[in-house]
Amino acid sequence: MDLHGATALVTGANRGIGWHFAHELLRRGAKVYAGARRPEIVDIPGVEVIALDITDQASVAAAAARAVDVDVLINNAADTAGGDLVTGDLAGIRSTMESNYFGTLAMVRAFAPILARNGGGAILNVLSVAAWNTVSGNTAYAAAKAAEWGLTNGVRVELQGQGTLVTALMPGLIGTPTLFEFAERNGIEFPEGVVLDPADLVTLALDGLEAGDIEILDPMAVAAKAALSGPPREFSL
Repeated sequence: MDLHGATALVTGANRGIGWHFAHELLRRGAKVYAGARRPEIVDIPGVEVIALDITDQASVAAAAARAVDVDVLINNAADTAGGDLVTGDLAGIRSTMESNYFGTLAMVRAFAPILARNGGGAILNVLSVAAWNTVSGNTAYAAAKAAEWGLTNGVRVELQGQGTLVTALMPGLIGTPTLFEFAERNGIEFPEGVVLDPADLVTLALDGLEAGDIEILDPMAVAAKAALSGPPREFSL
């Protein structure tokens, strides 16, 4: 689809990948709604800011009532700090699943009728290679992303009749504040060249969306998916 002249809503647009999505969509000529739980900190000139908590059904419904012209939905917002499944805090694990899976589902359910009325449009869900290779120290996040990958594939089948393109973005290591904070907490040092710049990921994602791709992989994700034919394994650099 052509993003020039499109109307997009980006969740989690106040920082990281979402911030870059909003900027690049504007550059490509789209109208952009920037959703954030704290709308006052969104610093992107030219966007229309929406207060949006994807885990709050009333907030999702209010966003859908306001953004009735949307034809591109970018589901980016998600909790990434779930910890370990066996020994981690259960509330944190539930929060991670709530945002990645149920929050994404709430947005899809709210905006699918809007997309249908506006000609079909597209949904892009920001996932992770962690959906395919679990991550030591954050297995709850990996499990939530695996669930979201299954959600994305299911929604694609359900919405194909209304002409909605449903795309999974499968990045590896993206240089966001969230990643670097996680690395610092866990004493992780990344080898040179393995962390992708968020702006480069967003360019890859939107190019793929315009080309009609249903799954968009960066180089690390290509290798991770190829390994799925073998036994399950932990993510490693």
